[in-house]
Amino acid sequence: MSQVREYETIYILRPDVTRDAQERVANRMTEVLGREKGRLTSIENWGRRPLAYPVKKKKRGVYVYLKYLGAGGLVAELERNLGVLDDVVKFQTIQVRDDVDVANVAVNAEDLKFEAVDPPQPGEDEGERIEQILGFERSPERSRSDEDGFGDEDGGYADDEPQSINPPAAPAVAEIEK
Repeated sequence: MSQVREYETIYILRPDVTRDAQERVANRMTEVLGREKGRLTSIENWGRRPLAYPVKKKKRGVYVYLKYLGAGGLVAELERNLGVLDDVVKFQTIQVRDDVDVANVAVNAEDLKFEAVDPPQPGEDEGERIEQILGFERSPERSRSDEDGFGDEDGGYADDEPQSINPPAAPAVAEIEK
């Protein structure tokens, strides 16, 4: 038998993915592992989380973590399958260990149960709402400048003042000589 290695793959699904679609993707990954003589040791659905940066104009995604054993060709086939699925927006695989003794790896049956998360409810926002983006409503980042809620020292808010893009005019030469 060829060399067996341990791998971890995280794939990210669209934030609005249905429970059925999540289960279809997880089942397909299990099928690929079986077909390529791999062994799934753990699958976890981490739920809907914010992305580090927008991907396909989405700010959130459903993260799924796979841990498995297999040979080198397994990863290529698994990633090929992830790449053709419309619900998958990103994925990444890392090799954890070389030369794994399969006989010494214990797998808990509970770790192999996939649990899908519910899709977002209507009105559950994808990030900032349009009112916040357009500045009609204060977002948490644009909170008031002090703790008591009454603005800064002059009674206003620092971000309410219009800012000029032109630097202040230099004093005239006659004013400097005085």
